[in-house]
Amino acid sequence: MLFVECSGTPYEIGCQHGEAARLEITRCIEFYAALFLKNCKTTWPQVQQLAFEFEQQAKAKWPAYHDEMRGIADGAGRELLDIVALNVRTEINFGLFSDGCTALAWHTEKHAWLGQNWDWMTEQKQNLIITKITQHNKPTIIQVTEAGIIGKIGFNSAGVGTLLNAIKVYGVGSTRLPVHFGLRMALESNSVADAVQLLESYGMASSAHILLADPTTSLGLEFTKSTFAYCMPDAAGRVVHANHLLLEHPGETDTVWLKDSLTRVRTMAENAGKLGTGTGWKDVSALFEDEQNLPGAICRYETKETGSGTLFNIVMDLKAKKAVVRLGRPTEVEETIELEL
Repeated sequence: MLFVECSGTPYEIGCQHGEAARLEITRCIEFYAALFLKNCKTTWPQVQQLAFEFEQQAKAKWPAYHDEMRGIADGAGRELLDIVALNVRTEINFGLFSDGCTALAWHTEKHAWLGQNWDWMTEQKQNLIITKITQHNKPTIIQVTEAGIIGKIGFNSAGVGTLLNAIKVYGVGSTRLPVHFGLRMALESNSVADAVQLLESYGMASSAHILLADPTTSLGLEFTKSTFAYCMPDAAGRVVHANHLLLEHPGETDTVWLKDSLTRVRTMAENAGKLGTGTGWKDVSALFEDEQNLPGAICRYETKETGSGTLFNIVMDLKAKKAVVRLGRPTEVEETIELEL
């Protein structure tokens, strides 16, 4: 997996990202152009037009993210709206398609575990990259992301980590914070509390679940274009989530677009419940290898029915500020990357 180290101003960080991942970014745009056309009957020029409003909002409200996307575009030799479209891919589609995944946060006396399988179309695996971002007066970030996207799944030098579960609730608020901006904002925070305060202050543009954790706290932040709700840890210190709303969101209707999401939450909770508090890396990693109810398992295969397969697994220990990424299905590992801050 391509590893890109970025530092300096937001524009410089973007340029380094764009130059290093030029091929992956081009393929990423081609992937989403084909997907938007298939799912939404929307051509790429039409996608760019949809992205324009978000670009203007970013320029006005989040200029550092706008500068970074501009840098990515220049570094990769693309138009700015190409990169904006990647970063607001969830919002452009009004939640009508997304990726699936199973996520777990678990605090014990010695560890602060945060892990998930990230599930999406197998074709997109070649466009996954790892970025390490060093910024002035902000925590250093290591994340696994799709090339060209500024915020995704990872952790920072303050011990704050993020996971993402897609949730399919219709509607978008174009003046609010896009999901992938929200992930980046969380990864620039010094605690879960700081991240939640920031995301709620802007409101979120579409629906999703971000599982947040730091060395002492974990919280599942469910949201739609109009609501927020908290998934609190259970008595054992665990939060388990997948791809449907677990809590009430007045005025919003969940499609439960992946029916196996219900089963995956139950399976993960049951399997984690069998482990003791002395659980180590091997035990936590094994939770994501579960293949019950294939092909729609925690460790899943892409079929016409499931729509996605597991592209990578990540397990973090936020107390140690370490992570292990396994590319491919965790029962068929193609590459293992150890990360540390």
